[in-house]
Amino acid sequence: MVSRVVFGRGSFDQLGEILALRRPHPDAPFIFLVDDVFRNREDIVGRLPAQGPDKVLFVSAAEEPKTSRVDAYRDQIMSEYDVLPAGIIGIGGGTVMDYAKAVALMLTNPGSAADYQGWDLIKHPAVYHVGIPTLSGTGAEVSRTTVLTGPVKKLGINSDYTPFDQVVLDPELTRGVPKDQWFYTGMDCYIHCIESLTGNYLNAFSKSYGEKALELCRLVFLEKDERDEESADALMMASWHGGMSIAYSQVGIAHAMSYGLSYLLGTKHGVGNCIVFDQLEDYYPEGVREFKRMVDKHEIHIPRNVCAGLSDADFDKMIDVALSLEPLWENALGKDWKSVMTRTKLRTMYERM
Repeated sequence: MVSRVVFGRGSFDQLGEILALRRPHPDAPFIFLVDDVFRNREDIVGRLPAQGPDKVLFVSAAEEPKTSRVDAYRDQIMSEYDVLPAGIIGIGGGTVMDYAKAVALMLTNPGSAADYQGWDLIKHPAVYHVGIPTLSGTGAEVSRTTVLTGPVKKLGINSDYTPFDQVVLDPELTRGVPKDQWFYTGMDCYIHCIESLTGNYLNAFSKSYGEKALELCRLVFLEKDERDEESADALMMASWHGGMSIAYSQVGIAHAMSYGLSYLLGTKHGVGNCIVFDQLEDYYPEGVREFKRMVDKHEIHIPRNVCAGLSDADFDKMIDVALSLEPLWENALGKDWKSVMTRTKLRTMYERM
């Protein structure tokens, strides 16, 4: 679990004070991985407490995180410094935070990030790393995984060393997020909750967090009529609680199938979840009906026909990626899930998208 968290409007300005306690010696740099949408935003970049050897790297979130880019960032940092960085600070949405976690891990573990896609493969603790979300919904700020697309699969680096050492939750940083992106990312949290609360892995820990996250999602997407400060605060905490909910449980069908879409088509995670979840009323009837109400209320377009024209090989690749996520299927369908979710059935489900 994340050992330290700061919450509140304006708390981003405490970052310098937080980092000052973590620099082991003057030559050890802090590396700031910042979403490149903020490249010309002085209200963000101008407030970074970078000094001396510190470096700011702008990270594109146009594509889902890739193991090859994690390796490239790691190699760039190691080639520029003779000492291990004092820490990695990720500032952005889920993509940037996943990069921050992964780079922090790969600075202390040999090989490629692709070698560690799976569960508990990391052997050495990461360097100190901080997560500062500027979008709310992914849960990346609190989760024990980094979701990465590798050469042969899309799968996270799941380990006890992955979670951030420090998180700064400042709802002011989410101001100005485009409505579609706000919705798709928020639905990642909502779908976390539905999959966790209806899954076979549900327990008192995950239920307590999941129920609170779901309550906050309903406030933001059904009860509120505008995106005000209360909504921003609530959605940031929904993201936190949703991420905590799956820390001791798991997600389910929507996430497994979304990984297949993302691997083959490059579909962004939040959008992919919405495309899939929209078609899962047979499995999550109440959740999907409520989701459709949210879509209608906010007049959001869910992409259709994204799988039209795909070849047999394309479908096979998506199915391979989706079925490789065995804990997700077991959580959703039980231990005999392989007899329930056949390749033929899964292809039929993809064809509806």
